[in-house]
Amino acid sequence: MAMCDASELNLGDVVVLGLGKTGEAVADCLLDNGHGGRARSVTVYGGLKSEPGESTRALEAAGARVVCGTEDVEGHFDLAVVSPGISEFSDFFASAAAHAEEVIGEPELAWRESPERWVGITGTNGKTTTTTLTRDLLRAGGLPAEAVGNIGTMAVGEVERRAPGEWLVAELSSFQLATTKRLHPHVAVLLNVTPDHLAWHKTMENYAAAKERIFANLDSGDLAVVSDGDDWCRAISERLEARGLRVCHLLAAGETPAADVACAAWERGDGMLLVREDGRETELVNKAELSIRGEHNVENALAASAAALACGVHVDDVRAGLLAFAPLEHRIEPCGEARGIRFVNDSKATNTDAVSKALTAFAPGSVLILLGGHDKGTELDDMASDVAASARVAVCFGEAGERIASALEAQGSALEVIRATHMEQALDAAIAEARPGDVVLLSPACSSFDEFSGYEERGRVFKALVEQRIEAMGERQ
Repeated sequence: MAMCDASELNLGDVVVLGLGKTGEAVADCLLDNGHGGRARSVTVYGGLKSEPGESTRALEAAGARVVCGTEDVEGHFDLAVVSPGISEFSDFFASAAAHAEEVIGEPELAWRESPERWVGITGTNGKTTTTTLTRDLLRAGGLPAEAVGNIGTMAVGEVERRAPGEWLVAELSSFQLATTKRLHPHVAVLLNVTPDHLAWHKTMENYAAAKERIFANLDSGDLAVVSDGDDWCRAISERLEARGLRVCHLLAAGETPAADVACAAWERGDGMLLVREDGRETELVNKAELSIRGEHNVENALAASAAALACGVHVDDVRAGLLAFAPLEHRIEPCGEARGIRFVNDSKATNTDAVSKALTAFAPGSVLILLGGHDKGTELDDMASDVAASARVAVCFGEAGERIASALEAQGSALEVIRATHMEQALDAAIAEARPGDVVLLSPACSSFDEFSGYEERGRVFKALVEQRIEAMGERQ
């Protein structure tokens, strides 16, 4: 069982919603009697489809009461801790709220246990790269740091083993932020707000409001790093500045800050990355020196650099960390080359905006893009326009394939659109059309649940298929 540090206050009677990774980690933390027993009692509701099993028996043996097969919470609780997969607009959430004095999520619980030295990072796209890079830049500066949150490592677990002086760099999803109240990072980053997860949040307004909560408790000694790249973010920046907060503006490619902007991060015309801190400008590295490609990764690098500098990392260490950073798995990840054709795995591109950003990493007309998967029902026109302008061939597959293909054909461009049943067929169709100098790019714009368990499995299957095709292409030479 994971352990959770005791604090001076007992949390009372606590109900935990969800039996996944988050719910189990929170329950383990609260049940750790060897560290003070953070709760008087712990009740875990697994949800409508939950069933007793090994995990429930382990929780019961540790002292929890586990309720499966229902979302009707009964009794009275001092605190409810809700897993991020449970929407704040769901009946399950409402039932917990009706029977608890307060409802929070796992990051909020972790912050309350250990509130010092947090960096919070959110956005529709780019969170994981920016979180990992920020952690690496802090480490490059000699500061102990760990990446937690939506990136995969539970914050409550890291809090227990937290080293003296350690920074927690937290990737925070809109789901997690929706249930924060007191969470207060020293640096908070918002990369972008574009349509996603609307089935969970119901409206874009709700989605943007959840993202904005990362700044709710910042004060004048903190730093907000916010992109100027979309209307939602620009409106949030204005509200933050109206509160008197320090805002570092992440500028879009080709833009430079006005002289009266105190804090900004941008790319100069010659490709040099710069950060302005309270009027003082610092040159970092040229984007051509980065291993991560695409205009969105320039923004990610700028955001991470601004955060690291605000945490006290010396600029020389920031430069070294930027140069050392390599692409993450499933994020514009090179995965082989044969006959002059490059293969790139961008399986993490599960929404349309991510696809548009990925295309900026490659020369126009050189891309054969694989699009499709589980249809999220999102608007396609903007992405279709970007694909038509940048790609030579689009192979559309899976549940969403036909709708994407139709949207691309409606552009009336020279783009060749090919239909395929599944991803493997799509890859083979792209290879058949590829020529030296081309890039075969898996950047699906969709989740993967029509064919795979998640984007990770989809990406790894793609890489395995690519390896097989490269071997076969070599044999046929």
